[in-house]
Amino acid sequence: MPGITTPLRERKSRRPTCLPNPPMMLLVGPEKSGKSFEAAAGSGSDLIGMTYWIEIGGSEGTADYYGLVPGARYEIVEHNGTYQDILDAIRWAVAQPPVNGKPNMIVVDNVTVLWDMLSDEQALYARRRAERNAQRDRRRGPSLDDPVVVDPDLWNRAKDRWGEILWMLRRHSGPTLLLARQEVVTAFENDKPTRDKTRKIKAERNLPSAVDAIVELHAFGEAHLTGVRTLHWDVKPGQSMPFPDFSVDTLLRRLGFEEAAAARQVTETRPEAYLQETDQRAQQQAPARQQGPARQGNAPQGLNGKQAVKLIHRALTDENNPLECLRAIREEWGVRTLRATPTETKMWGRLNADDLITKSLNFIEEQAKKREEEAAGGETPEASTPPATVEPEQAREHHDAPPAESSPAQPEHAEPEQAPPAEDTPPPPPDPQAEEPPPAESPEDTSAAEEPQDLPPQQPAPRKRRKEQDPLEIARQGLLDEAEIQARLKFTTRRDHLQPIYEDGEPGLSKLRDYVKAQRAEAIALLEENDQPALADTYRRAPVPDLDLKKKFAPYFDSAPAGQ
Repeated sequence: MPGITTPLRERKSRRPTCLPNPPMMLLVGPEKSGKSFEAAAGSGSDLIGMTYWIEIGGSEGTADYYGLVPGARYEIVEHNGTYQDILDAIRWAVAQPPVNGKPNMIVVDNVTVLWDMLSDEQALYARRRAERNAQRDRRRGPSLDDPVVVDPDLWNRAKDRWGEILWMLRRHSGPTLLLARQEVVTAFENDKPTRDKTRKIKAERNLPSAVDAIVELHAFGEAHLTGVRTLHWDVKPGQSMPFPDFSVDTLLRRLGFEEAAAARQVTETRPEAYLQETDQRAQQQAPARQQGPARQGNAPQGLNGKQAVKLIHRALTDENNPLECLRAIREEWGVRTLRATPTETKMWGRLNADDLITKSLNFIEEQAKKREEEAAGGETPEASTPPATVEPEQAREHHDAPPAESSPAQPEHAEPEQAPPAEDTPPPPPDPQAEEPPPAESPEDTSAAEEPQDLPPQQPAPRKRRKEQDPLEIARQGLLDEAEIQARLKFTTRRDHLQPIYEDGEPGLSKLRDYVKAQRAEAIALLEENDQPALADTYRRAPVPDLDLKKKFAPYFDSAPAGQ
């Protein structure tokens, strides 16, 4: 954190213990060079209590046979060959208590097979990923002869699983002996092969840096020390030296294991703490963002809640195009300003001005869609008028009638309630998901927020014709119909389906078109899974937008089970 000079918590320092850690040793060599034999012989050292042998891979299978080696004293930890069970076998061995007051030793034979298994896991996953991508893109998948590239993210996953094994071995309070194969390969210089040969350990490439000693067996009985971390042995760093009297017991003594600490002194890095830090910072900043405008009095200058309500009220009562008026408010003031402006409504309670505009836009679109459907069904414009618009007109007709025909229970002061709402009255229209009020609803039950939708009965037809003549509105409605189809195929609502592009407010036509087009592949796959290849092919060839798409899907949805 820049600028902070005071420590965030109390700390203390300590002097070094001057004790070596329980060693982690790596014994490498070509096939049949005596690696497993030396490990079995080393299990009889009087420095250790018991040796737990974890054998990985079935190509050698010497753990049982080498129990005949003179002095061998170990137990085999069984597993089923999967990564998780191998890891759990290591956990079990680490958790075993000391035997006869002496620490135990763990032998892993061998880590070359373990790394090969982790690599094979990611190769299989990469092929399955390629097959899924080919199925999603409707193209031929890779055959067994086609190479499949293992992406870097999969190699990182393999390294994480490898690192978890080493992390668990570092929790062991005794020595650990890892066996690995070594190959003689051609040496490269500047990415070009040379005539020289070099030896390469077949395992994860960072393994040599994770161990305390490396011993190479070039042949049976021919050992070389190629790397060590110790102060108990006079060796020259960076040089390979012969190890004529090599044995695991000798190596433990020269590494100072007799004076080793009871547990490895190490502080592991914790990269996952960064995610926790990010989450905590976001939680701390969220209240500041919510309370900041109100606390500083800068809920955007020039616009307050009452003014926002008045602007939205005027837009809703516009006789020409309330949709464009609402969008103009959002463009003029901006989404950030509107979100910081609190409003309060009778229908939806407290919410910001941007959410209020979104709810109003959704309601107007739903009402326009309902009128178009009723008009397509042959109904009269009066029948397609929303209930919130019709009922206040009927109520006024009752008040205009003679007193003898009016309802005796009607209060005399109810007539002022029929007037349009004041401009400072919260304007939101009724929730489109709410149940429609019964036809006999009294004028007092009609919310003032519904009044902006009280349009004259002669207006819907001309407005409908103007809207139908607007090509942008026709295209938008076609895209919304297609989004509705995609949502039904995914068993969700259109609002949840379009939520990703509504986070920053009402999306533009191009953004809506791109999103709906991108969702087509998933919808086509769902149709094919439901045995609808013909409809899927029709949908695949349909233009964007397709104004007749809703009619094409109508037979499918009509025949679908209830709830789809």
